Amino acid sequence: MEKDIEKQIEIIKRNTVEIIEENELREKLKKSIENNIPLKIKYGIDPTSPEIHLGHTVPIRKLKDFQDLGHKVIFLIGDFTARIGDPTGRKETRPMLSVEEIKENLSTYKEQVSKLLDIDKTEFVYNSQWLSKLNLEEIIKLSSIFTIAQILEREDFTERYKEKKPIFLHEFLYPLLQGYDSYVLNADIEVGATEQKFNLLAGRTIQSYLGQEKQVVVMMPILVGTDGRLKMSKSYKNHIPINTTPFDMFGKIMSIPDNLMEDYFSLLTDVKADIYKDMIKENPRDAKAFLAKEVVKIFFSEKNAIEAEKEFNKIFREKDIPTEIPEIEIKEEMINLNGEIEILELISKTNMVSSKSEGRRLITQNAVKIDGEVISNPFMRIKLKDGMIIKIGKRKFFKLKKK
Repeated sequence: MEKDIEKQIEIIKRNTVEIIEENELREKLKKSIENNIPLKIKYGIDPTSPEIHLGHTVPIRKLKDFQDLGHKVIFLIGDFTARIGDPTGRKETRPMLSVEEIKENLSTYKEQVSKLLDIDKTEFVYNSQWLSKLNLEEIIKLSSIFTIAQILEREDFTERYKEKKPIFLHEFLYPLLQGYDSYVLNADIEVGATEQKFNLLAGRTIQSYLGQEKQVVVMMPILVGTDGRLKMSKSYKNHIPINTTPFDMFGKIMSIPDNLMEDYFSLLTDVKADIYKDMIKENPRDAKAFLAKEVVKIFFSEKNAIEAEKEFNKIFREKDIPTEIPEIEIKEEMINLNGEIEILELISKTNMVSSKSEGRRLITQNAVKIDGEVISNPFMRIKLKDGMIIKIGKRKFFKLKKK
C-alpha cells in the first residue's frame, strides 16, 4: 500500500506549488485504497468568458492526473458565483453578469473540457443548484465564520483598501460561497491556482466549522500570457484560447518570449525536462516550434500540428500568404460613388478588428497592409477591388469580395 500511496503522491505533486496539508493527503489516499473508494476532486471555474484558455488547462491537466489515478473529478461551474464575480487579483470590482450572459458563455464549456478530460468520467455540477436556495439565516451563519480582518488580509483587498478603491460587501461573500461549494460536494481535494489560496482555504474552514473533514488543497502555478509579464487572461489580451484554429494556437505560442518556454513545456505538455531543456539550449526557435506542435497535437491532432507549422513557415519564413483566407463581403452601401471606402471604416464595420480604437491603433503602428503595402493613415480612402488581401497584425488575413 505504501508504494501505491507514494506513486500517487509523486504524480499529484508534479508541477504543484503547494499542498495543504500533505500529511492529510496521505491519510485520504490510504483510506481510499483501503476502502476502494475514489476521492472526490473538486475544481471550479466561473463562466465569465466563453473561452477556456491555456492558463485554465494547468489545473485541468492536474484533474486528468487524478482521473488517471482512478479518482472522481467534479467539475464545478460557478453559474451562481459568476453573478458576483471573483475579486481575486482584481484592483476593481468585477461587473455582475446577467443570467443570459452566463448561459451564453457556458454553451461550449463541456466541449472544450472534453479535449483534456474523459467526459464520461467527469461529473459537471452547477452551484446555482444550492447557492440560489440559501436563505438569509444561512448566509448570516456562513458570514459569522470569518472576521473582516481575515478578509482584508487578502492582498487584493488590502491594496484596494489602501488605495481607497471601493470594496463592495457582495465581494466579501465570494470566498464564503466558494467554500460552501466544497461543503455541499463533500470535496476531499480542491485543485486551484496559487492566486486562489484564500478561497481554497475558505473551503477547509467552512467544512471544519460545519463538522466535515477538511479538503486538501492542491495549488497549481499561474501560466504567464503571451506578453511575458501578466497572468494569462482574456482581460489582458494575452491569452491563447483552446477553442480556436490549430494555426492560431501555433502562431500564438510562437509569439511567447523565449524565457517562458520551460514553463510552457512543463505545464502544458508531457515532454521530459531533459529533452526540452537541451532543445531550448541548442536552438530556441526550433524548440519553440516543437512546443507549439506538441500543444496543438493535444487539442487537435498531429496532422493539424504539422499543417499549422507549414502554414506558419509559409507566412513568416517565406513571406507568402496563407493557403486559405476568409472572405469578407463588402456591401455596396459601404462604398462611396467613386468606389472608395475609408480604411478604418472598412476594417471596423466588417469586424476585422474588435473596435475602431483598436483599428486606429493597429494602423498607426503600421500593422495593417493591403496587398503588401503598409497603411499608416486611418482616414486613407482605398478603391476596392475583388481579391484584395488585407493583413492585420502578424497572423490575420482577409480577402475582400464586393457584394
